[in-house]
Order: sequence, then structure tokens, then C-alpha cells
Amino acid sequence: MPTLPARRRHLATSPFRPDPEPVIAQFSCADRVNHDSYGMGRVVGVEADAVTVDFGAQTVRIPSPFHKLAIL
Repeated sequence: MPTLPARRRHLATSPFRPDPEPVIAQFSCADRVNHDSYGMGRVVGVEADAVTVDFGAQTVRIPSPFHKLAIL
């Protein structure tokens, strides 16, 4: 599995502001969603680090972070 790059540590003496923490979307069952590759679907399962979405023709498990998935 690919790993995410390590975040750089922000030094307290740095004159620059730290990067904001990325916000990961929260989904619940029965949410209508849109995926860039699969199209429109409905969330049928929620786990700690993934969601399962029914796109009609197929059911796909999408791991976090959900870059291509948006709530409608």
C-alpha cells in the first residue's frame, strides 16, 4: 500500500505559519455522493478509514483520504 509522505515538523522559532491540518470528509450511510471516476452513488458502509459506495453497476470500497469523492 502506498504511504503518505511525512509531514515536516514546525519549529516554534519559525517566522512562517504552520500548514493547516487537512480536513477529511465524514460520510454516513445513505449519503448521496459523486466520484470523479465512478459517477453518482450511495454510501452503504462506513469504516474508520474507508467507505463502501454502491454505484449501481458495482460496489466499491474507497479508502481515506477521499480526494475524488464529494457529498451531494
